Amino acid sequence: MGFREQAARVRRIVGIVLAVLLIGGVAVAVAAGRDSGDKSTATKTVRGVIGSEKAEFFADPDVVKALAAKGLTVKAETSGSWAMDQLPLKGYDFAFPGSKAPADELQRRSAVKGGPLRPFYSPLVVVAHRSAAQVLAGNGLATLNGKSSGKLLMGPYLRAARADRTWQQLEGADRHAELTGTVFITSTDPVSSNSGALYLAAASYVADGGRVAADEAAIDRTAPLLKKLIQVQGAQQTSSDAPFRDFISGVGNPLVLVYESQVASLLMQRQDTGDLVLLYPDTTVSSDHTLVPLTDTGRRLGELLSTDPKLRKLAVRHGFRPQGAAAEFTAATADHTDYIDQQLTGVRQAPVPTATVLRAMARRTRG
Repeated sequence: MGFREQAARVRRIVGIVLAVLLIGGVAVAVAAGRDSGDKSTATKTVRGVIGSEKAEFFADPDVVKALAAKGLTVKAETSGSWAMDQLPLKGYDFAFPGSKAPADELQRRSAVKGGPLRPFYSPLVVVAHRSAAQVLAGNGLATLNGKSSGKLLMGPYLRAARADRTWQQLEGADRHAELTGTVFITSTDPVSSNSGALYLAAASYVADGGRVAADEAAIDRTAPLLKKLIQVQGAQQTSSDAPFRDFISGVGNPLVLVYESQVASLLMQRQDTGDLVLLYPDTTVSSDHTLVPLTDTGRRLGELLSTDPKLRKLAVRHGFRPQGAAAEFTAATADHTDYIDQQLTGVRQAPVPTATVLRAMARRTRG
């Protein structure tokens, strides 16, 4: 090899080494910059387990930013609300199921003083395709208020379920080829999921003449009907998110139990709702999203979600109703009253059985 070729080769090697050193130097500089950043913006990581219906809220960049401004970064995993007490919660700062009953069980494992916090809530509703809603209304199972909202009449609906009524037996259904088979509402798995369990609570309350199930005898009285409501569905999801997305995309059952927040969030994001009709059961249950602090940091998160004006506003943007401040939700949904019943007019709230009774009720639907 000649002198010029050797010199060129040496220059190339030196250039590569310098490039590597330069890159390394930049990497070190970036790392150092991160380490020496403004400590006033540092956040404390808060680990928790949440119901999937709150996943979009915690993933919202504006929520992340608002929490960071208060010194917190939330790392959340999703779980069915009624399955949370089966999780090893060591190392978690909070658990955030969708209602009070599973929260009460989780609270027994917390040494943090002060009890759970309920920053927001959402009533259970049924979304229906317009054809299904019109047929239900024409047969006395629902009432409609315009094209986009109405009420599901729980008494007549449960009587139809007990009799195994089919769509073909309902007047007007023959004009809609998609309405076939048994009339039923798709819900989540009541053994593991909050909305599915609360569906049983409302149904049992109505079926038993307005009595809250409190013992084995009460469970016996409604068990055959509740078993029908669940087993007619076949395989069930553990989260209301999947069946709601299926409904919006036009597949699946024409009647689906969801949270009002899921519909309200869609409306406030100006997304297409297709032929969705929002039916409020005339007897329903509100899902009180209940945060159980497992550490003092978890309690701080719950307090911020309950009291911070910006976080409350963001909760409303995701369709939730803040506790103790109906005006915030009313203002945010003012353009969507063709769907949203802001005052829940004529909607009766069914009391929820204890966690022990509700679990036993759910298990009976599988037997």
